[in-house]
Amino acid sequence: MREVNEEFLVGLAEIAATLFGTFLVGVFFYLDSGQRRARQSGADRYVRSGVRGVFLLTGLPLVVPLALANLDPIWGTLAFVVLGALLVAASADSLFRILRSRSSRLSIALAVNEAVSSVAVLFIIATPWVLGGWLPPPSAFVPSLVLALGSAFLSTVALVMTLFDPPPSEFVSEVVK
Repeated sequence: MREVNEEFLVGLAEIAATLFGTFLVGVFFYLDSGQRRARQSGADRYVRSGVRGVFLLTGLPLVVPLALANLDPIWGTLAFVVLGALLVAASADSLFRILRSRSSRLSIALAVNEAVSSVAVLFIIATPWVLGGWLPPPSAFVPSLVLALGSAFLSTVALVMTLFDPPPSEFVSEVVK
């Protein structure tokens, strides 16, 4: 496996930080808007669960590369394990909420994103150990971190597009007019 240098890992963390900040601005915009109050409570819980998942998807490529670049590899591995476990739990929670409350009726993008993200999380978690063994070298984490960034970006797009859709009650009244 090809060796990665610290500059590459820090650059990856910078990209994740930019995505994280952009998503955070979007969350504050959503909280400040009137759409939040117009949504159903089940859908709002799903949105909160989805936001938690996106935070973890961006947090993984933000924290792990910095730990790998500046500390011993074991600390990067431990950060990956902890954030990966939280990511799996958040992904399961989001999947449970979208199936239970049928929040996917709000947007087909949410349902598709949830399916794609759930599969991506499995690859994100497994890839370092498949490529690098029990104590993977820093280079074994790179595919997972890049996949996490891609998943975070797609999840951000799906969530933002859903938040700009009118609530179902408004949509029905607009169609009836």
